[in-house]
Amino acid sequence: MTAPSPLFDFDDSSALIAADIDGILRMSALGGAQIRATASAVDEQALDRLHDLHPRSVVLVGGDARSARAAELVVAMLAAHATVPLVVAPTTPTWVGPLDVVVVAGDDAGDPTLVESVAAGLQRRAEVVVGAPDEGPIRAAVAGRALLLPPRIHLPSAYALARHVAVFCAVLTAMAATKVRSHVPDLAELADAVDNEAARNHPSNEVFHNPAKSLAVRMYSRRVALAGDSPATTSLARHGAEMLLLGAGMIAAAASLPDTLAARDRLVATTTGTGEPYDPFFHDEQLDGPIPEAPVRVFVLSTDDDRRAAQRRAAALPDMELVSVVGETESRAVPPVLEQALVLAARIEMAAAYLRLAGGR
Repeated sequence: MTAPSPLFDFDDSSALIAADIDGILRMSALGGAQIRATASAVDEQALDRLHDLHPRSVVLVGGDARSARAAELVVAMLAAHATVPLVVAPTTPTWVGPLDVVVVAGDDAGDPTLVESVAAGLQRRAEVVVGAPDEGPIRAAVAGRALLLPPRIHLPSAYALARHVAVFCAVLTAMAATKVRSHVPDLAELADAVDNEAARNHPSNEVFHNPAKSLAVRMYSRRVALAGDSPATTSLARHGAEMLLLGAGMIAAAASLPDTLAARDRLVATTTGTGEPYDPFFHDEQLDGPIPEAPVRVFVLSTDDDRRAAQRRAAALPDMELVSVVGETESRAVPPVLEQALVLAARIEMAAAYLRLAGGR
């Protein structure tokens, strides 16, 4: 990792590629490939057993941070459209029975909680789908009784959000009774959209044409908060804060837009070491202490069809930037919300990678 420098050149593609000895740019660009691999498993009839089911509920069990965030994101986007309850749970609930579908997702085949969730669902005769590696204790717990959607592209769990979202969506759309199919893009088309975002964010593209680099530049050497203008984008903001920590060692807050607006005065306040308001004209570092840090820069994540409406809601924040897919291209067609969310997730993950190569904060 290079030392932090205000002079770091994000457009020096050779330096970026040379610094990327861990391959984090490549890993953060494989979201589309993970979605496409899940689509291939579905095409190979991995979920055919679900087609005629009319479940009482669908329970999404996230066995780790990334799968839990994916479950939260999917439910936030699709629960209002589903004809059956969609439930997010850390483990298989005790009330699950033969009328329920349980989707257990994770990245560690040896995680005892994950294994227990699979075993509990099978023991209670629920239909169980496992989106985790088919090996070790997981394989022993499944014993041929559950449907499997194991990862085909192996990456660190930090970059698995797209795969988990694809697994949950594949299960929900496989059952016609859930009635969510019209709200979920075809997985192959979803993969193409995420791949297109990765192509735009390639190191050879300059900041002006590179959304991830542009985002990284605006976050670089700043205190950052991520805010979501809906339950789905608030979940995405939490994922973004986690990726900034994991990818770049940056500490960023994440909250809903209403909570961020409520904290506005504290976000913009600047005081000196003596507790007095900062006045750059009269400030004396020997008497008043060091110059305070700049106000927090808030990045508002939005999937709103109306970009102007989203900007108006966040306009009370003086140092605010709207991060949205809508309005970025000449096309008038607004992408489905799920597609927008995964494109923004890919952008944030690659921005975190660029910030790491720049030395973090």
